[in-house]
Amino acid sequence: MTTRLVPPAGPRRVLALAQLANSIGDGAYYVTSALYFTHVVGLAPARVGLGLTVAWAVGSLAGVPLGRVADRRGARGAAVLLAVGTAAAVGSFLVVRGFVPFVLAACAYATAQSGLAAARQALLAGLVTAGERTGLLAHLQATLNAGLAVGAGVGGLALQAGSRTAYLGVFALDAASFLMCTALLLRLPAVAPVAVGEGRERGGLRGRPTRERDRLGVVRDRPYVVVALLNTVLLLRMPLLSLGLPLWIAERTTAPAWLVSALFVLNTGAVMLFQVRMARGVTGLGSATRAVRRSGWVMLAACAVFALSGGVPRWPAVGFLVVGAVLQVVAEMGQSAGSWQLSFDLAPVDRVGEYQGFFGTGVTVARTLGPLLLTSLLVGWGTPGWLLLGGATVGASYAMGPATRWAAGQSGEKVEQPVLVAR
Repeated sequence: MTTRLVPPAGPRRVLALAQLANSIGDGAYYVTSALYFTHVVGLAPARVGLGLTVAWAVGSLAGVPLGRVADRRGARGAAVLLAVGTAAAVGSFLVVRGFVPFVLAACAYATAQSGLAAARQALLAGLVTAGERTGLLAHLQATLNAGLAVGAGVGGLALQAGSRTAYLGVFALDAASFLMCTALLLRLPAVAPVAVGEGRERGGLRGRPTRERDRLGVVRDRPYVVVALLNTVLLLRMPLLSLGLPLWIAERTTAPAWLVSALFVLNTGAVMLFQVRMARGVTGLGSATRAVRRSGWVMLAACAVFALSGGVPRWPAVGFLVVGAVLQVVAEMGQSAGSWQLSFDLAPVDRVGEYQGFFGTGVTVARTLGPLLLTSLLVGWGTPGWLLLGGATVGASYAMGPATRWAAGQSGEKVEQPVLVAR
């Protein structure tokens, strides 16, 4: 597997370029949106938080049916329409002037984003063989981080300017980035729709028949639901860099405030450089569960080191925080690679979009519950909170093995030796 940021020419490179295009706009949006909605639109911070929580809750519910549409109507067409829809939703923020229009625009944005994520996964599954998916997803994750870093720099310029025009320019850039993504997606080959029952395998595993109860939806597939829930627990670390660590550094350590930015850059750069390499050994269910299990222990070590940074002099605190951040990003990359493999290999091949839409709701739940949970654990409880977070991660990572065997074992397959379907 190559460790280059950009994958080889062909559909894989086009997917990476599409990811890069819209992640640049998203990076600028993420660092400016809160101040735009409060300073330009004139909403109270509490109302912004409430509106975004409602929006992402709606978006998480929409991910599964929109993923099903991608399966049944064609993944490329669905992805193109949802990319256009995302651009339109971002553009609508430019004319929002009140709370209710803001909530409606945010719901449209979150719904289109959730659906686009599911449709892209279905598109990837249709264009790339099962054995290549985790490697490509590693490329896409590295590309995503590169785009977010560039976009965050652009957003920083807008924040420095602080003018209404600068903020409006950022939102216009984000909308344009999704239109560029649309143009790139149109260059991909069409993926034929899959009728229910045509796929007789689960992901890359043979012999996993589509059950009658699957017609009632992914939520009736209890083994897959359990795997997705365990992955959601592992994803609770997502707000760590944006909220948990900044608050911990400010409230519980003597470290300088600029370290928050430095740790973010460290994380982003490490993912760009090493995510592809970290995913190289994940080729089936057995290696995926081992990667997740190892990442749980590394995350526990990271939490313990972070806890040591509290109540010590300035430079030892900086040292502990840097070491903890290195361990945290190693855990993040291992968990990501393992979960990607599991999410595809345990999904029926005729329902990839629907299943990916459900698996992706873990990100939304983590974004919704993570801030409150991390604030309570880390700032409120201190060291015990860090250890509880690390312990929960280890527990979920170890439970992933039995859950995966339950999901794969119904067909009699051995998790340690997954059989790939020839394409």
